[in-house]
Amino acid sequence: MIALKSRREIEIMRRSGKITAKTLVRLMEAAKPGVTTGELDRIADESIRSMGGVPTFIGYHGYPSAICASVNDEVVHGMPGDRVLQDGDLLSIDIGTTLDGYVSDSAVTIGIGTVSEEARRLMRVTQECLMLGIAQMQAGNRLGDIGHAVQEHAESNGYGVVRALVGHGVGRKMHEEPQVPNYGKAGTGTLLRTGLVLAIEPMITEGTWEVETLEDGWTVVTQDGKLAAHFEHTIAITEQGPKILTLRENDIAEHPDVARYRPAEEVAA
Repeated sequence: MIALKSRREIEIMRRSGKITAKTLVRLMEAAKPGVTTGELDRIADESIRSMGGVPTFIGYHGYPSAICASVNDEVVHGMPGDRVLQDGDLLSIDIGTTLDGYVSDSAVTIGIGTVSEEARRLMRVTQECLMLGIAQMQAGNRLGDIGHAVQEHAESNGYGVVRALVGHGVGRKMHEEPQVPNYGKAGTGTLLRTGLVLAIEPMITEGTWEVETLEDGWTVVTQDGKLAAHFEHTIAITEQGPKILTLRENDIAEHPDVARYRPAEEVAA
């Protein structure tokens, strides 16, 4: 069942999303050559708790950490630990915050030190895919419009779109209905309505879209060992259109047009 959110619920999720966004910015600033993914996980845990939130990922189906830290060919769910980040790595950080019973979920891929032009292009196109998907979150559109926009842009740029993993509804639980594939046919699927909150998260690959899970039971990698990028926001459909609840200030600095998706500081009850 799809649970539409009230203005009050969206306001709580906006405050949760602010914690997630601020924490992601801190992680992006801390992620440098020589830093371990475990150190980033500690920063995330302390940051979320210092602002009154709880790291959503800890304990989720037994997952032990506050973030997922996926490097290079790791698409998602990389487990933080002793791995030392190297110059030229691509790092995808996925993070969730629970505040007053409501979840926000976001992810970003960044280059560590100096990365290749090919890696920068993959990150740019993946972020563009996310924004094109968000633009389709208009009341009256269909779920397939989101996936179609993501898929068309990724594949027209020569990239693969992961099928085995999808975006999702979000609210009191991190994963709610509906599932949000990053591929699909425009004009098909669930009708989008005001109050729907989704986590859209394109997972785009340099080569094949096919993936596999490592022996740790969590880390998902590309089958061909090529790079992957992952960007995610939590977005609410409001009477004013889509509003990104996990919007970061550096999002706006890098992409000024994103400002139109900034949520109001307070949503009336």
